[in-house]
Order: sequence, then structure tokens, then C-alpha cells
Amino acid sequence: MKAVMVMFDSLNRHLLPPYGADWTHAPNFTRLAARTVTFDNCYAGSMPCMPARRELHTGRHNFLHRGWGPLEPFDDSMPELLSRHGVYTHLVSDHQHYWEDGGATYHTRYDSWEFFRGQEGDPWKGRVADPRPPADLRATRGEVWRQDWVNRSYLDTEEKQPQTLTFDAGLEFLRDNRAEDNWFVQIETFDPHEPFFTHQRWKDLYPHDYQGPHFDWPDYTRVTESEDQVAHVRYEYAALLSMCDHSLGRVLDALDAYGLWDDTLLIVCTDHGFLLGEKGWWAKVVQPWFNELVHTPLFVHDPRRPWLAGSRHEGLVQTIDIAPTLLDHFGAPRTPDMRGRPLAEAVAAPDEAEDPGRPAAQARPREAAIFGIFGGHVNVTDGRWVYMRACADDGNQPLYEHTLMPTRIRGRFTPEELAEAELAPPFSFTKGVKTLRVPARTAPFLGPARFGTLLFDLATDPEQEHPLTDDATELRMIRLLVEALRENDAPDSQYERLGVPRHPDEVAEKHLLIAAQRQTAAAARERAARVDDFPEGAVNLRTPLPELLAHPAAADAVRRHLPGLLDSELLTVRGGGSLLQLAAVTGEPDRARLRDLAHELARLFPASAATRGVPAAERTGRR
Repeated sequence: MKAVMVMFDSLNRHLLPPYGADWTHAPNFTRLAARTVTFDNCYAGSMPCMPARRELHTGRHNFLHRGWGPLEPFDDSMPELLSRHGVYTHLVSDHQHYWEDGGATYHTRYDSWEFFRGQEGDPWKGRVADPRPPADLRATRGEVWRQDWVNRSYLDTEEKQPQTLTFDAGLEFLRDNRAEDNWFVQIETFDPHEPFFTHQRWKDLYPHDYQGPHFDWPDYTRVTESEDQVAHVRYEYAALLSMCDHSLGRVLDALDAYGLWDDTLLIVCTDHGFLLGEKGWWAKVVQPWFNELVHTPLFVHDPRRPWLAGSRHEGLVQTIDIAPTLLDHFGAPRTPDMRGRPLAEAVAAPDEAEDPGRPAAQARPREAAIFGIFGGHVNVTDGRWVYMRACADDGNQPLYEHTLMPTRIRGRFTPEELAEAELAPPFSFTKGVKTLRVPARTAPFLGPARFGTLLFDLATDPEQEHPLTDDATELRMIRLLVEALRENDAPDSQYERLGVPRHPDEVAEKHLLIAAQRQTAAAARERAARVDDFPEGAVNLRTPLPELLAHPAAADAVRRHLPGLLDSELLTVRGGGSLLQLAAVTGEPDRARLRDLAHELARLFPASAATRGVPAAERTGRR
């Protein structure tokens, strides 16, 4: 038996034709759906990138115990388990987070791996002189942004793109090993993750009239751009999506050419989605995990069940099911710590479920799926209702990281943090090993308290636009949530942070939160101030703060209209962003004061139509 997994990053389910999209160009996803089971109720679990990949390896949720980090010493790794079972495993990827401090233990679990450089801010090419990008609407311009523009100068053709090279290597593996048996190859690209950088032939699929500055990399914040700028970014994403579709088609072509469908499991998946202006937001992480982010596409071809080709499955499945699925395909046992189950069991036909050799419990549908990010809402869905439980109070405490690998995305825990660490008792999945319990520091205005507890009925409100107050349903969903916390051996601190009891039978009216947090939730849904709401000069509310404050007259205007702002902690949140983005993230400054400041800046720094909305120091060109 053989297995191929094609994994994308930030692939939006609702923009794929098999899930109803009618304007994107993705014929190979349509072709894929004709050969696979299309899962209609697949949910992510732990977010974002590396927490999702930890689930991919371990078959269990991890966001309740720690944030972004490597595999832990006590973690079971699916590719490593396959290798021990006699299955050769190979990874080809351009996902740069594997080679950072917070992901350094994942790729070494495979028998072999190949990596292709240049995605996002991958520290790839060395350039001492700063790049000179075109005028750009992105406000967050740190080292990752700088490095990305360095990298782009080396990716001037599609053949050099990391995605192209990744699929080239995956196809090489298929060609060289097509006659062998017992192998698994994971072809994983960072695309269509932002920045939405691609070449002209894909952009040409989405012609539109856009005369503004370069914009293919939204900040992680509320939408403050104009409608034409929002539409432009959606087309930039769609262009990269179409390139991904082309790469997928190359894999399908190889499976056809080499006759691999009869004995090869194929999984096509993603870690999460990306908000492209829906609900007034860009990206992920900061806001609640709405369905655009967590209701993910999943396609599976199981050669043992060819009759399922072209079918759809409605039952709840999750990322944690992928590791058990691969182990089951090769006859390798899953570990007791895994909470996922093989997808073959989820889609078992009635006669298969009644097979006396198959335990009846394995054919039962999943009652609920839990998902979230460390320190954020803890969410649960039964497939119809989605319940997003915020913290019980504004402090979002107590909250601890439980780890023996104290690193984050691009760095290590500081000595100051570790000075407060203490050994915690083992969890059920740590194999008798104690972990370091490290207090987690969170900014209250970036935590779940800002958005409140939310409940949505997907049957009547599939776009999640109208949160409900329904005490009976909330009580039922809290019980499901508590059951999931228990099943995942959540730390005691999570129960306390969320304000829920430790047993479902103890759930009572005093644990309801929706009504108590209704006003907070309503305020969080208000539309953010946007660029179209204010007059704009050459220096304006969208000018990055360091540049704006470099103008003495502008700095003086800020001090008069927004007294105390320059001395507040708010600037640590978006120090490289703009005042408009600062207001979008924190709610400060308010709209009235922004309007007064905008009028004065427009008077002090008048702009022509050609430079409207473009920071003065960056009027070097446009797309």
C-alpha cells in the first residue's frame, strides 16, 4: 500500500468549486472531488500552523496545554510510527516554520525530507541593502516583511517559486518510487498562505480595475481599507489559489499516469482558512475562529472503497483523524493517546458497521468537535450549533504553557519567563513525564474577553452573522465542551479560566455567559473605521506610525488630538502599524478623535489624486 498527502496552508473551503464557489478557477479541485469522498463537516482543531501540524502527527488536540511549539518528547509522531512499521516516509515542503525554533522537531520524524526556500519572510537570501518595494498598503513592516521583499527578487519566474519546486520534488518521488510498496509522501506547500505572491498568468484569470498601491498581504487586523482594495486582495488570493489548483492537477496527472489509484490513499487537506474581509476582518488569530477559518476542505480517496468516489460525507471529522487514517491504511496500530479515528470508520457503510469483526463504537458518528487557539476562545460544534466560549472575566487567567520544549515560533522562552516555571504533575498523554508549567502572559484587549461568548445556529445562519442567546442550547453546548475538556485531559486552569465545572453533570445556569457578555460581543461586531470614512492627505491615518511621527507637524497634531497616546502601552501592540489599524485592534482612539485628526493632517499635508492614501515616503510606484 502507498499514501500521498497534499497539504495546503490557509486554503479557503468556501472558495473551492466542490464547496459551492462559482467564480474561482480551480478545475482540478472539481476533478479531485470526482475521485474522492468530499467531507462537508471537517473542522480544524488546534490553530494556527504548527499546532495544527502537531495534531497531524499526534492525532490529539494540543491548544489547551500550550501554544505554538515543537513536538514534545512524549508526543507520538505519525510518520515516525509508520517508519517503525516498515513504511518509508518522505516530506517535501516549502513551509518555512518547520525550520524555526517553534517547529524544529517535526521534519526529522520522516525518513527523508526536502525543503525549498523563499516563502513569506523565510530568512533565505542575504541582502544588506534594504529592498525598494513599490508603494504598499501593508502597515506592519518588520523584518519578516523586509526579508520577503528580498526573497521576491529571486523568484522572478514561476519555475523558481517554492510551490513549484515543492511539487516538482513530490512528483519526482512518485516517479522514482511508483513501483515500490509501503511508502508515504507528504507534499506540503505554504500556499495559498499570505503574502499572495504569484505571477501574471494566474492574475490574468481575475481581471479587475484596480488603481491603488500594491496590496497582497493584509495585516492581522480589522478591515480598514476601501472596498476596491478589499476586492483586489480577494483576487490576489484567488490567483494564488488557482496556482495551487494547477499544482494539484500535476499530482492527479501522476496518479493517472502511474496507475496508482488502485493501491494509494490520497488525502488533500489544509490546516485552516483565511478571512478575506468577511465579518470585517483580515487573516486569523486575533478574532474568534469563525467557520471561514475552521470549517476546512478535506478530500480522501481510499483505494479499499473505490465505490465511494464522488460521494460526500456529512459527519463531523477533524484534523486529529488524519494520523489514525494513515496508520490504519498501513495496518499500523494507533496509540492510546490518539483522540482521532480513521476516516474509513467515519464513512463506514451500514453493512461494514455491522461487521462482527468491527467494534460497533467505531462506526458511531462524532458527537462534537472542539477547536481553538491557546489562550483564546475554546469552541465546540455538534455540526449545527457552534459555541465559542470566552474567558469568564477580562483577565483571561489563569493560563499556563505546559511544555518540555520552551520555544515559540521564532524564539525561545526568556529566562524571566522560565524563572517562574514549576514542574506540574503528568497528564494522561505525557507517559508519566512531568511538564514545565510556565505562566502565559496575554494582553487583555487581544484575548477572547473582547469578543464575548458567542452561539451560532448554522442551519439558519450559515454565515455566522447573528449570534443568539439561547440558554437551553448554551447549557447543552457547555456540557459538550466540558466533556471535550475531560477527554483531552485539559489543565485545571482551563476550567477556571473559562468558568466551567469539571463534570458535565455539574453544568448549571450560573455557568451561562452569553447574556452576561452580550454588550461586549455586540461592540466587537461593530464595523471598524475605514479609510473611506476620513479625508486623506499625503500623511494620513494609514501612514505607519514611525513615519507619521517623523513629521514634526504631524507628531504635534497627534499629541493635541490624542493626548497621552504616544506614552501609552497601545503603541506596543501596533508600533509599526497605523493609527487606523491601532483603532481597529484596540478600539482606541475613537472615531470622533480620528476624524478631527484626519482633517488636520489633510490640511497640513495635501495630496493629489495620484498619491491619495499612499504614505509620503513610499510614493515610488504602484501596481
